[in-house]
Amino acid sequence: MTEVRVRFPPSPTGYLHIGGARTALLNWLWAKKNNGKLILRIEDTDAERSTKESIQGIIDGLSWLGLDWDEGPYFQTEFADDHIQAAEQLLASGHAYKCFCSKEDLDTKREAAMAAKKEVGYDGTCRNLTPEEITEKEARGLAAVIRFKVPQQEGSISYDDKVLGTIERAYSDIEDFVIVRSNGKPLYLLCNVVDDIRDRISHIIRGQDHMSNTTRQVLLYHALGAPVPIFAHMPLTLDLQKKKISKRSHGEIVSVQFYREKGFLPWALCNFLILLGWNPGTDQEVFSRDELIEVFTLERISKVNSVFNYQKGNAKFFTDPKLIAMNEQYLRSMEIGELGKLVKKELVEEGLWTDAYDGEQQQWYLDTLDLIRDRFHTLKDFASAGRAYFAEDYAIEPKPLKKNILKHPDLKTWLPMLAELFSKLDDFSKEETERVSRELAAELDIKPGILINGMRTVLTGQLAGPGMFDILMALGKERVIARLRNIDRLYDEQD
Repeated sequence: MTEVRVRFPPSPTGYLHIGGARTALLNWLWAKKNNGKLILRIEDTDAERSTKESIQGIIDGLSWLGLDWDEGPYFQTEFADDHIQAAEQLLASGHAYKCFCSKEDLDTKREAAMAAKKEVGYDGTCRNLTPEEITEKEARGLAAVIRFKVPQQEGSISYDDKVLGTIERAYSDIEDFVIVRSNGKPLYLLCNVVDDIRDRISHIIRGQDHMSNTTRQVLLYHALGAPVPIFAHMPLTLDLQKKKISKRSHGEIVSVQFYREKGFLPWALCNFLILLGWNPGTDQEVFSRDELIEVFTLERISKVNSVFNYQKGNAKFFTDPKLIAMNEQYLRSMEIGELGKLVKKELVEEGLWTDAYDGEQQQWYLDTLDLIRDRFHTLKDFASAGRAYFAEDYAIEPKPLKKNILKHPDLKTWLPMLAELFSKLDDFSKEETERVSRELAAELDIKPGILINGMRTVLTGQLAGPGMFDILMALGKERVIARLRNIDRLYDEQD
């Protein structure tokens, strides 16, 4: 196999979760690194649990993350004939056989083995049935599964893992495993191998929870006369209790859609996910797409499991503090025009957008985003904590209201006085507004901070933020004066 071809084969039984997204990311990186191909293959053989909504959710999640695929999506059910044909090929070549043992027979044998403290596994009852015996059982209408015939010989089967090294398992430790159910439907083990052979997969990058399947799949590759792909088994992503992250156990907190809806940036999430079980060998943690493709190697994948440290006690985010910090860093450093496009979607959703921000007020819009983004955590904050810059119906947070306004009743007089002084300024600049504010504080014999903090609360509703006189410039003379003159409402609302 000269061309690198990898695949992401999710089961559409729910949303795309972060464990699946991390698997897709590593496969995407390896394909990009080697000018290869990423194949998206939907393993939809579980008819009862697979849904169109889940399929669309997976596709939307990958698209949002920017993990584009080169082929697909293919659907496993479309290749059912290939799977059956492979099973028939294995029967014909003597690598598989029909097993007529009933579930009751197998349960009885299993219980007896456990009682005798012997190894539990299939005992090969049907392994050497003659053609006549098979015909007789089929004539009686007995149902049969198809089992793979594991070589009965000394030694072991092995494969080289790019993460874990050589993995070896004795033939004697592998029972003759089922590849086709009695209802005629092939199992995952066989389907997966057949699909990977057809799609010419060169590398299989997946979680260590699949390792129990790998040696059996290697046997299938050999029996089908196909080259064995290169394996790389990633560590699992665990929660704080060291349990595997899963959709069933953890709910929406592990859904990619959750982070999209909370206003996280897609590449910030990717950057965070790559560091769960991989490191570049340096102290660098923040990477652009091109940088990550350049430094990514399979050998730097960790051998040990990683922990997704989501905090259920954090009512604002419910997620890993490191992810929040990384998202903040991206918000503060990304190109302002790109940020403007992303924030536009949030403002449109909240009814705060005006077409002027794409026209004559575009520079004001971008400058304002640049001013306020340093204290924000996600895109959602621009329409919530930053609402005062785009609308008049912004909330005043309780803490600054109490500390900066209600504690100083005289502000009802002082801030309108300041508004009057501002109205007389021909040069409404940072320098002049600061001069006037400080001169008024001196005249009133109060600390300038009382006026400045009072202004901040009235004008933005926030306890902290950008420099006060930068805020004045962003809001503009008319809005500043109108809001300062309307301070009475804050006291009236408390009566």
